[in-house]
Amino acid sequence: MSYDPHKHHRRSIRLKGYDYSQEGMYFVTICTQHGRCLLTDTAVCEMIELWWKKLPEKFTAVVLDAFVIMPNHIHFIIAITKNVGVALGTIVQWFKTMSTNAYIRGVKEQGWQPFPGKLWQRNYYEQIIRNERHLTAVRQYIHNNPANWKADKLHPQAPLNKFNQDWQRN
Repeated sequence: MSYDPHKHHRRSIRLKGYDYSQEGMYFVTICTQHGRCLLTDTAVCEMIELWWKKLPEKFTAVVLDAFVIMPNHIHFIIAITKNVGVALGTIVQWFKTMSTNAYIRGVKEQGWQPFPGKLWQRNYYEQIIRNERHLTAVRQYIHNNPANWKADKLHPQAPLNKFNQDWQRN
């Protein structure tokens, strides 16, 4: 399929003018490429959690909060505690790179399910957590996400699932 700028344009989902390296709390969702359910094996989940827990070692201004691994995505809250010039995008990209490399090793050495192309989708979703009420709601959403998996919009069998629509076209 050739490039059509009317269909294939990418809009930024970031808040215009917002400095994502400033102090604050952020709710992040990272999805696997094409919504593939690759995050179900215990060893895979342990690896994902290990790299999440290493974020404060790599980025000293990062404090971890809530976290959950779903079959085809992860949710987490992190706080950037001081403005040291490291943007949220840099933090997410490092996590994606390190976990992808570890997953590839798992495919080669432990027989994990291989993935064609990329482990993670190109972008990620984020919300700036602006107050305590929003923080409490996001923590509750993350905590309840596994129990609500069958109704989750990212569930592979959800009728309006973008991943399913893209998958069926390809």
